[in-house]
Amino acid sequence: MNLDKPLPASTTRCIVVFDQQSHAGSARDIASRLDLPCEMDSAEWDSCFRLQSGNQGWRLVSPKNSGLGILKLDFGRGRLGWRLRQTKRRHPLGRAFGLSSGRDSLEIVDATAGLGRDALTLAALNNRVVLVERHPVIAFLLKDAIKRTAPEEIRKRIMIENAESGEYLRARPFAPDGIYLDPMYPDRGKSALVKQEMRILRALVGADPDSGKLLQSALHSGARRVVVKRPANAPPLGGIIPSHFIKEPNTRYDVYVNKLS
Repeated sequence: MNLDKPLPASTTRCIVVFDQQSHAGSARDIASRLDLPCEMDSAEWDSCFRLQSGNQGWRLVSPKNSGLGILKLDFGRGRLGWRLRQTKRRHPLGRAFGLSSGRDSLEIVDATAGLGRDALTLAALNNRVVLVERHPVIAFLLKDAIKRTAPEEIRKRIMIENAESGEYLRARPFAPDGIYLDPMYPDRGKSALVKQEMRILRALVGADPDSGKLLQSALHSGARRVVVKRPANAPPLGGIIPSHFIKEPNTRYDVYVNKLS
């Protein structure tokens, strides 16, 4: 399996666009890498997701009448930037992976990278983190945003793979120390309460119907610990009871400890 070759994206739902001929060359290069069409921006493409470049990096524009808006990742400013600078080892994610001292440094695979925030939190805790994202457009946006906006000490601990997570885990020559899963939460009919970015992600990528199977792959990978993020009152993923869990007001981290690894 060639993990460097992007997986094909939907050519009917997403397109790379440019608004000036001077930007056409770079736009076509990205489109070729992502296996997407590339065109001058116009109303003709309003029904598609449009990947656009700007003065501050790439962004994903949702279909015009979808009400979803724009997805643009930034890991250096705002609430997330503050959180990455202030993260301590007693953070719930650090506790879930058993991080107890400043000397701990694990290799962790985030097998459902999504918007990358938990992965960068893990990297801020001094871990090496591989983000595995199967949708090539989201993987590209992650690479662009991390390169532009993530603090250097975090950026150097990050690697991004555009691949199916189950295949990636099976292809690895050795098991990571830990695996993190944050599958897409089920749609509970409260879309107004779902953050805009997550609504865009769900609309582009879809649900995670194979998340239970991915947990099985993670548990059989040889990793010493698998952590699954769940809504606080949700049942365990796939009905598999964890070794223990760490509960926050709205979130629960189910921890599966592999005692045989």
